[in-house]
Amino acid sequence: MTKMKALTYYSPTEIIFGCGKLDETAKLAKRFGNKALLVTGKGKSSVNAARRVLELLQGAGIETAHYDGAAPNPTTDLVTEGLGGGSAMDTAKAIAVEASHPGTVWDYNCHTEGPTDKTLPVIAIGTTAGTGSQVTQCAVITRTKDKDKSAVWHRNIFPKIAIVDPDLTRSMPKAVTAQTGFDAFCHNFEAYLSINTSPMVERMALEAIEAIAEYLPKALADGNDMEARSRMAWADTLGGLTNANAGVTLPHGLGMQVGGHCPQVTHGQALAAFYPAFTRYTYPAAVEKFAAVGRILNPGLQAETEETAAAKCCEEIDSFLKKIGLWIGYKELGVTMEDIREIADCGQVLGDYLNNPRVADIEEMYELLVSCYERD
Repeated sequence: MTKMKALTYYSPTEIIFGCGKLDETAKLAKRFGNKALLVTGKGKSSVNAARRVLELLQGAGIETAHYDGAAPNPTTDLVTEGLGGGSAMDTAKAIAVEASHPGTVWDYNCHTEGPTDKTLPVIAIGTTAGTGSQVTQCAVITRTKDKDKSAVWHRNIFPKIAIVDPDLTRSMPKAVTAQTGFDAFCHNFEAYLSINTSPMVERMALEAIEAIAEYLPKALADGNDMEARSRMAWADTLGGLTNANAGVTLPHGLGMQVGGHCPQVTHGQALAAFYPAFTRYTYPAAVEKFAAVGRILNPGLQAETEETAAAKCCEEIDSFLKKIGLWIGYKELGVTMEDIREIADCGQVLGDYLNNPRVADIEEMYELLVSCYERD
């Protein structure tokens, strides 16, 4: 039996979860004053949510400005423009830093000491179910001119409040549902595998993986299945909590570089393309955990040995990617072999790869990425 390890778990975000909870926005915002900046994207779900939030805030007498320029793979340019996930929540966190500190948000990224407690308060409202950003200390940003995708990672940017209203995810298109849902799977799976994990993180991650395995296909089959949407919103939130406390591993570090070099590729797509190589590279170093996840994805593996169940977990994740329409390679995403070389060379810029049970060097990263270039 594995020896019990010491742990620290931290989450300062107040979570308001449930259908219809969006209606509490103004009451919650009043805690922080009578002025607000609403940061959204231009997608259908964002537009509908923005309209309702503006009504609520303005109806409560809160002076509100609206910036709708947030986009996937948010850039430093968008953050600065907003003053004047990737997501609207990441953009809002970054704006909260830049508006309250000298310089730009890039000056406070994860390679620095980070922002101070002068950071403006953020209320995070998700309209997808995947990033977990509503409960993390992370804001992913890209400096376009350098093709450099990094993050602010600091406890001072945890949202003060997260409103998780599954009703807001009802209008997500299938492609977005699949990509963000797989991102939630990855957050939980990688936090479960991380060398920084803990018993609490492991329990939350396994609960989330069970929910995603069952309910993501149901949400794809029927976008109005609110039980499926609610379960995915919960798994998304768990993914944020697990990520915030244990971090992610090799796929996220490289996935961030894919987004920085090839901004047309969504984060979920970057992860999906890499996972078949990642699982086969990593499972020999984490047999017990791969076996556990394999048995969630296929209960028929209960009778198999740990080694067999772990190896077959890789195949089960392949099957899951096919089921949700994400059996893809980098080539069809518009990533060139030249891009692959650059992405690999930047693969150790972020420290996520060090959390992996098996640590890859640059050439191993390159070989893994190349193996994911085309899919049969």
